[in-house]
Amino acid sequence: MNSLISGFCVAFSMYSFIPMPQLTWDKKTMRYALCFLPFVGVLIGACQYLWFLFCTHFEANTLFYAIGATLLPVLISGGIHLDGLTDTSDALGSHSEPERRLEIMKDPHVGAFGVLGMVVFLMCETALFAQLYETPNYLFLALCGFTLARIVGGRAIVSLPCAKNTGLAYIFAENSEKERTKHAMLFELIAAFLALTVIFRSIWVVISIVAVILWCIGHARLCQKRFGGITGDLAGFLISTTELLLLLIAVIGGLCA
Repeated sequence: MNSLISGFCVAFSMYSFIPMPQLTWDKKTMRYALCFLPFVGVLIGACQYLWFLFCTHFEANTLFYAIGATLLPVLISGGIHLDGLTDTSDALGSHSEPERRLEIMKDPHVGAFGVLGMVVFLMCETALFAQLYETPNYLFLALCGFTLARIVGGRAIVSLPCAKNTGLAYIFAENSEKERTKHAMLFELIAAFLALTVIFRSIWVVISIVAVILWCIGHARLCQKRFGGITGDLAGFLISTTELLLLLIAVIGGLCA
């Protein structure tokens, strides 16, 4: 099977609910898998737009829209990135050494800080979606956030050293064509921001670019200082928080319009 097609299948089988052919995970099938991770974000963004159109057409209640919009990414992705946010919240809340934090993230049991982090995240996301429904001027910026978040998350996996030699991040990083993947995802990121610039021609796109760059730098420092490198959970944490960050900027932009 062509390496691009197999990469697409691996990415969607791992990061979405869509059934895909079962492939052996190796260098041949996974070399470009991370390049297709953002396409899961495109799917989520498209479903979010259809949900928005449905709710506006039938004049649905704001809370009804917001809860549905919050659930959609979880349902489509299988909650894999939310799991990473929960585990990372648990590890950061422990205030332990890097080795202990990695053990906490590996533990299948969820601690108090993990539950707290997940609840706060979902409440903030629901509140922001509710406001976005009322002031949807920058709706497409928020919807593109699902794609942008997966671009920076995938690029972090191939750019940062892995904290351990096991886990999903290590498997994807070791079986990827790292340089080509980094270049491809940088191209995807630039293309996405250029598209947003053409659509909006607004200062809020510039603010989004700066905010994402600063957060990626901060996340990279967090990974290396607190954990000794990247893990799958930390990549999920980056993806989830970047989505929330861009949603916040879209809401503020709508309020200021």
